[in-house]
Amino acid sequence: MGINERRKKEKEIRRNDIIDAAERIFFSKGYNNATMDDVAKEAEFSKRTVYVYFNSKEQIYFEIMTRGYKLLISRLKDDLQKEKDCNAIEEIRQMSLTLYRFSKDYSEYFKAIMEYENGKLDFQKGIPDQSREECYALGEEALGYLIRALEKGIAEDSIRSDLDVVKTALILWASMIGVLNIAKQKVNYIMNYHRTTPEELVSAAFELIIRAIQTESGGKFR
Repeated sequence: MGINERRKKEKEIRRNDIIDAAERIFFSKGYNNATMDDVAKEAEFSKRTVYVYFNSKEQIYFEIMTRGYKLLISRLKDDLQKEKDCNAIEEIRQMSLTLYRFSKDYSEYFKAIMEYENGKLDFQKGIPDQSREECYALGEEALGYLIRALEKGIAEDSIRSDLDVVKTALILWASMIGVLNIAKQKVNYIMNYHRTTPEELVSAAFELIIRAIQTESGGKFR
């Protein structure tokens, strides 16, 4: 390994060390309560060194969201590969299950993604275009699985052909994220006041959503 390659590798290791430290701080203290001083101390670097790699707390947050999106996409890909012979309705069902499991197994990453999608972090200063665009691209990649499932459903006549595929995918994605957030944040309320579990709520929401987009001949549940 040459000197340039070694320096590049060392720089990447240091950069990942800072992101790892920021994750621990953001996830334990909360993003809004964390500071770059906290990140530098956790990473055991000077604050000046941290700013060599990242120009703001917001940029590091985007890097953490990028990690979350990559994990989610990997799960979507693996789970859908197991269901490759299923119809479109079952593919969409699998996506909702994958999202639900992801929200439980990687709750902090899910929270980061959810806050990003529901907030205005995109428009804040201090976020380089490269960090923002990578996050956008991964979000679009995740949404692409849903778009392709809808297109497949229209082709096999299980999903209504009069729907705008992209708008429907955005609505479905937003609905899934919203329901999962409620299921996660309001567990005691759901169980004590409505005598239902988060899993039952997610399942009921999925069936309601599907009924709105399926054809009369399609959308048969297992």
